[in-house]
Amino acid sequence: MADTETVSFPQDRTCPYHPPTEYRPQNDGQPPLSPVSPARLFDGRRVWLVTGHAEARALLVDRRLSSARENPEFPVIAERLALSARRRVGLIGTDDPEHNAQRRMLIPSFSVKRIAALRPRIQQTVDRLLDTMIEQGPPTDLVSAFALPVPSMVICALLGVPYADHDFFESQSRKLLRGPRAADVEEARNALDEYFRVLIERKRSDPGEGLLDELIAQQLESGAVDRDELVQLSEILLIAGHETTANMISLGTFALLQHPDQLDRLRGSEELMPTAVEELLRYLSIVDSLARLATEDIEVGGVTIRAGEGVVLSTSVINRDEAAYPTPDELDLGRRSRHHVAFGFGIHQCLGQNLARAEMEIALRTLFDRLPGLRLAAPAEEIPFKPGDTLQGMLELPVAW
Repeated sequence: MADTETVSFPQDRTCPYHPPTEYRPQNDGQPPLSPVSPARLFDGRRVWLVTGHAEARALLVDRRLSSARENPEFPVIAERLALSARRRVGLIGTDDPEHNAQRRMLIPSFSVKRIAALRPRIQQTVDRLLDTMIEQGPPTDLVSAFALPVPSMVICALLGVPYADHDFFESQSRKLLRGPRAADVEEARNALDEYFRVLIERKRSDPGEGLLDELIAQQLESGAVDRDELVQLSEILLIAGHETTANMISLGTFALLQHPDQLDRLRGSEELMPTAVEELLRYLSIVDSLARLATEDIEVGGVTIRAGEGVVLSTSVINRDEAAYPTPDELDLGRRSRHHVAFGFGIHQCLGQNLARAEMEIALRTLFDRLPGLRLAAPAEEIPFKPGDTLQGMLELPVAW
């Protein structure tokens, strides 16, 4: 991997819903990146950057790529993650057989049937938040008033985590995901660890009805998991369960307001919503870096990834691969986009994808039905969005109606 061939990763987007321009240099008249090409991380480490759709799907099912974060060779994407990089992470940071055992414990709670039963509660949550927004009147920040509390309330109800604690865990989640300092990330991890240790002990003596209570009764008390593993799983479910969907709702709203022809198309067909959600997932690609470590040599995309080398998959570019999607930079709500990798692929494909789809469908449909005059309350170019080293989305979204 020669220095002259590497692109720096990660980089900030110049538009909140388009990949960074240097990941796709053909936009500037330069030769396109190879589907697997060298990249450079913040500390100078060279890794392989995967931008090809076929190559990504092949690698994401390849057992020679490891997700185990505690391996000292595992690539660290951002400097703020350096202090906590080697800490164990439940589910997403494990390999089989541990990963399979954890996933099997959780799959029933995120099945299509279970999520379908949650839809009335999601609808009630969305309606209640919109009632409050409308009563208070415009303008408002859609992130704090709607996009964040919808999934936060829902995941709290599913897990059995008190929503009264949302200010605490939302603020710690922000520090964990965005820092800005490594010490901030470590402090947030420690705070969330302690929060769940206390909550688990409280639930052991006074059980409730959430998924966490079920895991305590069925897995912790039987010795199938220990308390530290349950703490890790609880954290990843809570954080992923509200941060990812909150970003999709806010950024999805922004993108639709910037594409009024597609928004009109969506308003005219309720049946289009599931297909539209898949296209938004492809188009926005908010989880833009999936990191892995090669444990053996792998031949892919015309290169050899050597054992011990890091691999980073950029979902935003993968989901804009012209070989997989004609006119990929166009938002086309009628496009059949189901084979995107916005939820990953293979054994680590997002466990909560059914819940995320349901929340997006209900939130976006109801938002635009009840507020047909919804519009940005500030120039689009002045609305702040998140940097490239974290989940992509809007920092705030001022709207009026």
